[in-house]
Amino acid sequence: MTVFFIGAGPGDPELITVKGQRLVRTCPVILYAGSLVPPAVLEGHRAQQVVDTAPLTLDEIVALLENAHRQGHDVARVHSGDPSLYGAIGEQIRRLRELGIPYEVVPGVTATAACAAALGNELTLPGISQTLILTRYATKTSMPEGEALGDLARHRATMAIHLGVRHIARIVEELRPHYGDDCPVAVIYRASWPDEERVTGTLADIVAKVQATDIERTALILVGRVLGAQGFADSKLYGVGKR
Repeated sequence: MTVFFIGAGPGDPELITVKGQRLVRTCPVILYAGSLVPPAVLEGHRAQQVVDTAPLTLDEIVALLENAHRQGHDVARVHSGDPSLYGAIGEQIRRLRELGIPYEVVPGVTATAACAAALGNELTLPGISQTLILTRYATKTSMPEGEALGDLARHRATMAIHLGVRHIARIVEELRPHYGDDCPVAVIYRASWPDEERVTGTLADIVAKVQATDIERTALILVGRVLGAQGFADSKLYGVGKR
């Protein structure tokens, strides 16, 4: 019996991997992360037990996994996006190791990738940014030393900020000294879902634009010069004479 931590992708049910979809449809037990996982992702399953884990504690979730193990059942543990990013799988894996229960992680499409696709943008461009920083805004969970937003912003790399749209005014104030008022910003709400919403602007005007919407959560903030880049150099990948 194996617990499969499956990345369901950002929302569009067709963005789950083939392997992830196969496991969802064949595992006899499914535990999924509530409203973050669209119901369509679970379509076609033949599971004997399907549990929404949103209201459960870690102990209750682990008890379900342990019970499935005793019965010899594989478990599809379905998380949104990619489970390696803000998926809280580490604490579950730690318990599984203690119990001697095997597990496997099946990667998924990240929210960052879905947002870039929605905007039709590369997040790295020659001569502009070759680095992407994925981070979150510290509220209840503190950041390790050196990972405060202002510290990361000094690199002026493309940045994807999770879990911060409610604090966008404070985020902008920390970013402006490093990126400049004219730096492009995009806020994407529920990327790849049917009700996806995008707000684009600059560090000078994005706060007012976002505050004029109802966006308060489930949104990613992308910041960087790549978002409005023009006249950048072609990559060498398809350059003349590459052979």
